[in-house]
Amino acid sequence: MNNKLFFLLVLSITFTSCNSGKEEVVSSSFKDYKVIGYIAGWKGVDPEKIDAEKLTHINYAFANVIDGAVIEGEGRAEQDRENFIKLKSLKDKNPNLKILISIGGWTWSKGFSDAVLTEESRKKFTDSAIDYLIRHQLDGLDFDWEYPGYPGDNNVYREEDRENFVLMLKSVREALDSLGKVNNTYYLNTIASGGFKEYVDVNDLGEVQKYLDFINIMTYDFTGVGNPMTGHHSNLTTAEMDGRSAENAVIQHVAAGVPIEKLVMGVAFYGKMWKSVNPQNFGLFQPAKGYRNFPFKDIENFLEDENYTKKWDSLSNASFLWNERDSIFVSYESPESILQKIKFIKNKGMGGVMFWEYHEDSESRTLLNAIHDCFKRP
Repeated sequence: MNNKLFFLLVLSITFTSCNSGKEEVVSSSFKDYKVIGYIAGWKGVDPEKIDAEKLTHINYAFANVIDGAVIEGEGRAEQDRENFIKLKSLKDKNPNLKILISIGGWTWSKGFSDAVLTEESRKKFTDSAIDYLIRHQLDGLDFDWEYPGYPGDNNVYREEDRENFVLMLKSVREALDSLGKVNNTYYLNTIASGGFKEYVDVNDLGEVQKYLDFINIMTYDFTGVGNPMTGHHSNLTTAEMDGRSAENAVIQHVAAGVPIEKLVMGVAFYGKMWKSVNPQNFGLFQPAKGYRNFPFKDIENFLEDENYTKKWDSLSNASFLWNERDSIFVSYESPESILQKIKFIKNKGMGGVMFWEYHEDSESRTLLNAIHDCFKRP
């Protein structure tokens, strides 16, 4: 039996709300799951608006890679310094909260391939990453190289990235361990990985994982508004054997040699809109004109608009909105889709969830509360 069929056979999903019905008993294993929130530094940090008790880790985005070294974002050194002070103050509410710097991201991954090309350059890169961590007194490093061995945002990439990615992470892990012995502290080493087969194929994730505490799979952006066809961008499942889905991304990572308990599933606090959509099938998988991404806090306003109808695709375990009057289709994450993902995570023994990005949730923290409530369930 192949891995895909096995996962499908053991996956049992029911469609209910996490916070409906009678009050639930908190599971004793809740603390074992990771809830990792990315926070975009350029949007500012207000500690009063961050529910620290509902997070285990914060990944601060981003540091850049310039001339082979990890540095603060362009012109943001003072802002980043102040933001880290604010984020660390959250440990007064949650002493177990870990603060990491995420290095790279979609637009700042252009320097990675050159930075890790040689043993000498990897040492320079490693030293700069450790200096950054010490400078801001952080709990770990998160590498968001998008992507080793794959172009991403028209980045420099090489076939050698496959080996150099492993060597980079090995170098960093050894440096973190050396620092930890001095400080009697354990420092985290993590990555964000691509949620698609092409990424898995060009990398040696079985070796990569040996130097990592966990891997955050970016199980979103499976389609985009550049595609002239509507679709789900963060669906858990798919009817296509090799189609993009969170489930398939997990299967591919496990097949590549990553222990499933090291895998963290990504959740999108944003959605995507298409206009001029063909009305068949409530606009799902129909020709259209891509428009733009919307944070969930805007999508929640659409949910209150009578012209938008909330729909559920049971084959994809994904929510979408259909506006028949204006021919608009919206793919988005919902409390219902989060429930399905967390049930999957628990059933498979995964490490938890991460999400992009904290500021994009509603003021009432609809999606973060859904994550919290779903993990509380026994």
